Amino acid sequence: MANWAMATAKTSRKPPSRRDATSLAGISATMAEPSVRGLSIADLIAKKLQEDIVLGRRHPRERLVEQDLCTDFDTHRGDVRLALFELEKMGIVERIPNRGAIVRDLKPLEVQGIYDVREELEVMAVRILPFPVPDADIVKLETIQREHGKAVDAGDLLAVFHGNVQFHRVLFGLCGNICLIETIEYLAQKVSGIRSCAYADPGALDSARRDHIAMIEALRNSRRDELIMLTRRHLKPAALAYFRAYRQRFGDNAASN
Repeated sequence: MANWAMATAKTSRKPPSRRDATSLAGISATMAEPSVRGLSIADLIAKKLQEDIVLGRRHPRERLVEQDLCTDFDTHRGDVRLALFELEKMGIVERIPNRGAIVRDLKPLEVQGIYDVREELEVMAVRILPFPVPDADIVKLETIQREHGKAVDAGDLLAVFHGNVQFHRVLFGLCGNICLIETIEYLAQKVSGIRSCAYADPGALDSARRDHIAMIEALRNSRRDELIMLTRRHLKPAALAYFRAYRQRFGDNAASN
């Protein structure tokens, strides 16, 4: 069962948890990363909250109380509100009148709809990307995938998440269509909260790694049909894992709505 499947549907303020105690440490570590230097505090908070949701540390329907977040991150409401607004734009958080912000609870039918669109758009991207792919781009993908593979072996799920995002950003970026690239990335962000379900299965992580390696080989050898097949297959495990976890938590009736 996924981490969040054990959580209650409603949450209230608890005594300080290990997650709360590490929030500032997480921000400090994030600020040291070259890829995020120059980002605002609000952007860094949004990044940390997204990571918590992806890793199952914060669960669907969990309230994100502004004052609690101010305390966790040692900042003011302005930064927290901007962070929550950014997450709302990404589709990860939603605001409910008279209740505030909560981690978005994506219904299975909504997830299925998003994945149906993602599949067609990602297949479009690999169908139009020009062959042969330059050697420099192949090397870049191989470098990213080596780090992703190390993260899978080490069980470093945060590094797995970022490595996977980086791999697909470079892969789909090869198509050269900016509108298509941005739409693919937006939809991937919107369902990033369901990844904790797949990350609970080491076998799924290893399958994703093997898919990445096969994609690189298909690119290297200009095998478009194989790349299209791999792109379709690669999307399925995360959604299926989420559907199973949703049924376990809310029952078959909820999963069918």
